[in-house]
Amino acid sequence: MRVLVTGAAGSLGRTVCPGLVAAGHEVVGLDLVPAPDGTTFAWHEADCADADAVEAVLAAEHLDAVVHLAGFPDEASLPTELTSHVVTTAALLDAMLAHRVPRMVYASSNHAVGRTPRADGELTEHALPRPDTYYGVAKVAAEALLQLFVDRHGIDAVACRIGSFLEQPGTVRALSTWLSPGDAVRMVLAALTAPSPGYAVLHGISANTRGWWDLEPGRRLGYEPQDDAEAYAAEVVARAEDEDEARFVGGPFALERFHRPALGG
Repeated sequence: MRVLVTGAAGSLGRTVCPGLVAAGHEVVGLDLVPAPDGTTFAWHEADCADADAVEAVLAAEHLDAVVHLAGFPDEASLPTELTSHVVTTAALLDAMLAHRVPRMVYASSNHAVGRTPRADGELTEHALPRPDTYYGVAKVAAEALLQLFVDRHGIDAVACRIGSFLEQPGTVRALSTWLSPGDAVRMVLAALTAPSPGYAVLHGISANTRGWWDLEPGRRLGYEPQDDAEAYAAEVVARAEDEDEARFVGGPFALERFHRPALGG
């Protein structure tokens, strides 16, 4: 499979790209920055929010799928977030239709449902949108856009609601929400190769002993996480803020320090 990976120079991209290559796929990287030293696959330097640039990339490549990892990974103003996550997704989807690319794997986020209280019990794929930030609002909108294109045009799209993608968990919350590098690759591979998923949502976390997000949606697509944050539990130091961060799916993003005007800086 020939796969375009957006955000290929980011932390997740630098993990996923070599993982796809090792699994036998052809990778085409796309990012705002030049290819990192040692990159062995095709690379395009462009902004995913530039529809003409995205169209040119897809016209130049014969692709089977897009793995969309690009986007500002933190909280910003609402216009910035919508451009970074929704406009980029729209540009890619339009170009995919024009060039008959049938599948997108999208790096969504737990922040799309981040204000869901832990007290509600196990987090399932059927949780209603409940963003905790403007970042989360943009992820909700991008997921809705994927659903629209699946319904209208019959493409396949898998939204991976990623928890805490880290080399290892560093907080008590991350012992529940950790996604290991190895499992990140397994997740993307499953989402790329699952037969006819239509529109699907999975929880992008590892098989954590303390996990409370339903892993069954991912398993239906072939995602079998193998790592467990509990292996690092003895190294995690308790903090005063752990209790507050455990109250909602989105952890610290759901707390008051992230409150700001929608159209502010």
